[in-house]
Amino acid sequence: MSTDYKQALGRKIADHRRRRGLSQPELARLIGRSVAWVSQVERGVRKVDRMSVLEIVAEALDIPLSELAAEAPVVAAVSDEPPEATDLRLVLSGAHALRAMLTKPVTPDLSALGGEVDKAWELTHAGRYTELTDLLRDLVPQLETAARTVPEAQRAEPFELLATAYHACSAALAKLGEPEAAWIAADRAMTAAERAGDPLLVAAGAFRLGFVFLSAKHYDQAEETARTAADALWPMADEERPEAMSLWGGLTLQRAVTASRANDGEAAYTHLERAQAMAERLGEGRNDYNTEFGPANVALHEIAVAVELGDAGRALRTADQVDTSGLSAERRGRMLIDVARAHAQRRQIDEAVAVLRQAEDITPEQIRAHPLVRQLVSDLMTMQNPPSPELRELAQRTGA
Repeated sequence: MSTDYKQALGRKIADHRRRRGLSQPELARLIGRSVAWVSQVERGVRKVDRMSVLEIVAEALDIPLSELAAEAPVVAAVSDEPPEATDLRLVLSGAHALRAMLTKPVTPDLSALGGEVDKAWELTHAGRYTELTDLLRDLVPQLETAARTVPEAQRAEPFELLATAYHACSAALAKLGEPEAAWIAADRAMTAAERAGDPLLVAAGAFRLGFVFLSAKHYDQAEETARTAADALWPMADEERPEAMSLWGGLTLQRAVTASRANDGEAAYTHLERAQAMAERLGEGRNDYNTEFGPANVALHEIAVAVELGDAGRALRTADQVDTSGLSAERRGRMLIDVARAHAQRRQIDEAVAVLRQAEDITPEQIRAHPLVRQLVSDLMTMQNPPSPELRELAQRTGA
């Protein structure tokens, strides 16, 4: 896409937005994007390369699609890859470590960097991947530099922050259907955790790596990673150290999902029962190392396992009973995807669409970019002939 077209498109969107009396935050809410995304598009520094995205913008501005797409046929072509995934891969592609090694010593503000890392996880849990990418683009090079230029005796903290930032990057990439890039981020996180000398942070890296293997459908690797990490953590978890209990529980839930996808129902429900017992010992929902482990998260995984094993009834009964108010937007949205899948298994098309629209209200970027959602919506389109207007609109927004 040419720079001239990006700028022309941006000016058109800005003009029509003002004509409708909308602010940038208002337009961002209407199209399920961040304010930063709208600002970058209007300034001509971010491309819009999917027809489905142009359609959403045109609808929000109440103008014909041709008003935005007519000047650039290439722009109107459909791209299956979410732009957020492309941009996150670019964050990983920079030679930041090399630059850090060749940089003169600095005195980083570790407190401020820690706040930025916390913000990265807030955005990850909220499913706001565009804003996450914008943050990590600057944060990762800063952390790489801090970890390699402070005195040796002070490097544990910046390496811990670097590992945690790479965890967020890996989690987002796994959700966006980019297992190869997510694997790179998880591996860098574990290396940084080892440099920090923090075994629990290494275990958190194994937890992220397990999601990568699940996303790539490498179930034997997912099981081996989660099993060996959980076994190593067990003595600390059994001594009731809360952080170790949370990580052990998260890894055990991961094993339950892995077993269900391998169609081993007995193993899946055994792991769920063990995780439930640990959650009861822990006594409350926690978010150690961003695991969100606790009774509610166990219930969410029971829904996921039941759907994978084709037990839609159990999934829907559990969904009716679970209280997700204490969980992140990302986890609540992910649960609703599984609830929609359960309705689809019962051929309850309208119910599935309603649940997906509810999930879209909570985490629009996750729902519109998740490969599982695109497949589910495509399946729903084949089940309902003709598809309802609501289903057609959902298919357009997700690129199904």
